[in-house]
Amino acid sequence: MGKKSLVMIVGLFTAVSLAVAGCSTSASSSNSTGQATEPKKEVTLKVGAAPVPHAEILEFIKPKLKEQGVNLEVVVLDDEGQLNPALKEKQIDANFFQHVPYLDSVKNEQGYDFVVTTKVHVEPIGFYSDKLGSKDEIKEGAKIGIPNNPSNEYRALILLQEQGWIKLKDGLTNYAATPKDIADNPKKLEFVEVEAEAATLPRVLPDLAGAVINTNIVLEAKLDPKSALFREGANSPYANVITVRKGDENREEIKKLDAALTSAEVKKFIEDKYGVAVVPAF
Repeated sequence: MGKKSLVMIVGLFTAVSLAVAGCSTSASSSNSTGQATEPKKEVTLKVGAAPVPHAEILEFIKPKLKEQGVNLEVVVLDDEGQLNPALKEKQIDANFFQHVPYLDSVKNEQGYDFVVTTKVHVEPIGFYSDKLGSKDEIKEGAKIGIPNNPSNEYRALILLQEQGWIKLKDGLTNYAATPKDIADNPKKLEFVEVEAEAATLPRVLPDLAGAVINTNIVLEAKLDPKSALFREGANSPYANVITVRKGDENREEIKKLDAALTSAEVKKFIEDKYGVAVVPAF
């Protein structure tokens, strides 16, 4: 073998070796010591939510979570009442649609072993009317619509009590009340209990003197939240929360979700997009 041929073979061997090394390097990342490390796997997190504002807020934080290795999948169901069963049956990893008084009103009956991980926002419930220009125009015997699930019904009646329209019985401490718990009704108001989750209240509003409606329902119905004749204050105990199955509260992706939802960026997003309709609770 001539010297020229030997040089060519050595050169070819070196080129192949470098190519193999290059492929090996590109197939894995390395740490600061030069040791190969496996790339981080992306985790999918399924969160069930009400359409407005919950799903919109979750969509806003998707890019931030993506950067942290969390693929956020927002699941919106036609019936919000199915979001807790879906969480129980492990169809989703968390839900974002309810406040603690509502969860407390259903968890024992339904056997939910859930944990609340963070408060995100308050949707101040308000009184809306197509007929009244102010609360002082309310007439004796007027028909008032209120949501019929236990916690929101109590919430609506408390709001009306704050206006001096009714007086509830003393000793109601479990966030549950119905018109049967009214001790004094000086204007003889007639209460129409309406399915809350079905967003029926805005549709029957023309048939009533007015109705107490949850803000998420107001937004979904394209009503102006500023048109409420009166509403809850910012100190409402009805903050909407992230809920998970007990034992999942320490999952790293849940902690990242909570941190993203309570960031300064989300606070500004809520204030800019929803104004008086949605108030940050952090």
